[in-house]
Amino acid sequence: MADIFSPKHCEQFQDDGFLLIRQLFSREEINGVMHYAKSDPMIQNEAYSKNDGAGGQSKLSVNNELASTPYSAIVQSQRVAGTMARLLNDEVYHYHHKMMLKEPRVGGAWEWHQDYGYWYNNGCLFPDMASCLIALDQATKQNGCLQVIRGSHRMGRVDHGKSGDQTSADQVRVDAALNRMELVYCELDPGDAIFFHGNLLHRSDQNRSEMARWSLICCYNTRHNDPYISNGRHPNYQPLQILPDDRVREKLIELDN
Repeated sequence: MADIFSPKHCEQFQDDGFLLIRQLFSREEINGVMHYAKSDPMIQNEAYSKNDGAGGQSKLSVNNELASTPYSAIVQSQRVAGTMARLLNDEVYHYHHKMMLKEPRVGGAWEWHQDYGYWYNNGCLFPDMASCLIALDQATKQNGCLQVIRGSHRMGRVDHGKSGDQTSADQVRVDAALNRMELVYCELDPGDAIFFHGNLLHRSDQNRSEMARWSLICCYNTRHNDPYISNGRHPNYQPLQILPDDRVREKLIELDN
């Protein structure tokens, strides 16, 4: 598979705090992941809900360990992990990954927050961390697609507090950011991906539509940012084995056959 990275990608990520790449994964690959996920007992038995404070609930399944699953294969893929290392200009390691399950009509909102707003308390000194969201279903405004504030990562870490079961950014500062920066709705087709910085302000609306919105989010830390404490929440630095994209593609497509 050809290298999808170009120098302009790094510049855009640094300027905007996010990078959207269309069709990072093919429809065949995504079909394989969904085929596996729909019958995955871990998702069925261990996914838990987060209340958004307005009556909606979003389910997620978080995993700190890599295993022989399609999710782990994507985490380790060159086109995700390799791209992330270039964007963050350092070796990266797996911090955790999660399946986000926003179901039709009941899927809750996620309040405005920065991921580093959470991860700061895990002993990470720097915001040199990022995530890659891969759309498994179509993501639209109607079913609660990701929203980001372009360039908000340059604000630094914003104070966070509790909102329902979630941790949310200081709304006064968020409102000020929205008055000065662009709000972007990240509408995605299955296989599209968005890489976003740990300090980028982002949120999503409730899913009021008839369409599910499932996504896989792969989270990475940089080697130089190894946490100074081990709190048992997410792992410290461990070398990440990068898998060739052709091998990942074969693994995912086999799941749909």
